[in-house]
Amino acid sequence: MTAAPNRPIYLDCHATTPVDPRVLAAMRPWWEENFANPGSVEHVMGRAAEDAVEEARGHVAELIGADAKEIVLTSGATEANNLAIKGAARFARAHPELGFAASQGTVRRRIVTVATEHKCVLESVRALAEEGFEPVILPVDGNGLLDLDALRAAVDERTLLVSVMAVNNEIGVIQDLAAIGAVAKEAGALFHTDAAQAAGRIPLDVEEIRADLVSLSGHKIYGPKGIGALYVRRRPRVRIAPLFSGGGQERGLRSGTLPAPLVVGFGEAARIAAIEGMLDAGRIAGQRDRFLAALTAAVPGILMNAPDAPRVTGNVNIAFPGGVSAQDIMAGAPMVCVSTGSACSSAEVEPSYVLRAIGLDDSRARATLRIGIGRFTSPGDVDQAAALLAEAWTRAISGTIRAAE
Repeated sequence: MTAAPNRPIYLDCHATTPVDPRVLAAMRPWWEENFANPGSVEHVMGRAAEDAVEEARGHVAELIGADAKEIVLTSGATEANNLAIKGAARFARAHPELGFAASQGTVRRRIVTVATEHKCVLESVRALAEEGFEPVILPVDGNGLLDLDALRAAVDERTLLVSVMAVNNEIGVIQDLAAIGAVAKEAGALFHTDAAQAAGRIPLDVEEIRADLVSLSGHKIYGPKGIGALYVRRRPRVRIAPLFSGGGQERGLRSGTLPAPLVVGFGEAARIAAIEGMLDAGRIAGQRDRFLAALTAAVPGILMNAPDAPRVTGNVNIAFPGGVSAQDIMAGAPMVCVSTGSACSSAEVEPSYVLRAIGLDDSRARATLRIGIGRFTSPGDVDQAAALLAEAWTRAISGTIRAAE
């Protein structure tokens, strides 16, 4: 039997990532030495804080090939997604004369998204139905990928916005954003992508994918929680309505005092990701392969979900055999930090809606674990995690067999 580790083994990097020590070091002075409000530009400390915020904004922009003026800072990707989807819809409804009219002279009201999107996107789109918009939620195939022909059939002159996630937060699959963006642009629609799981893990360029709106999150790229951003294209200019009123910060789109330490940390995390992201991906791929080799050798019959899709290197989404639930395996290996799905909904008893959308039955969905390997995962971590999970499965399957006798 494998000895229990003296510290938890963290393999849940889709839920959040540990803060990089370099990010912590960059943030610390803005709590201790200069705690000024970046909006207080009348004095030297405020101006210094403003300069630090703008430098960080530039690093975030560079990560996705944008201009710093196109980055609106938010509290995270959930707020950015809400601002993008609801903001675009409400502005279009209020200003049909600015090019948001369909050929019949009515406002474009169709909003197209995908069944495997993050809950905050799906709920934002559904909420707009109550405001007179038309939600269209497209299915995916068994690999979690959107069918482009189905997208073309759904996107026409009535479509205001297409919102498709870059990388799925549960199964890690990568959508063809350039092709999706091209379909949206052919119909004159806006294109939004939730790139929280993609930034720093795959190359992203807003011009290449023809995105108008892109949501980002600090804590998915080894930065702090509580900070994110929305890219809003300036040429041609994309207009959105703010979600709430206030002092007019962030070009009037996101009022509120900017948290300088968090912004600086986000910027430093983005700077590091732009330089080291591909090195991370290669190292993480090696750890993933090592983990899978050890686990599949110990647990015959493990199945990879969405096996044929392109996916980020750190994602392992696997179903255990033998009718054993993922919850039982997690309970049997309490020092291994993994999850059964999205961190926003993993406490639910129901199987993951993402796994159902790719065609898994409830039994296989309940037997599925999401493993997220990251920048600081060591070979020892994956070796020990594989051994502990295998032992937990063995004990659980033995208990299932005894109960059936």
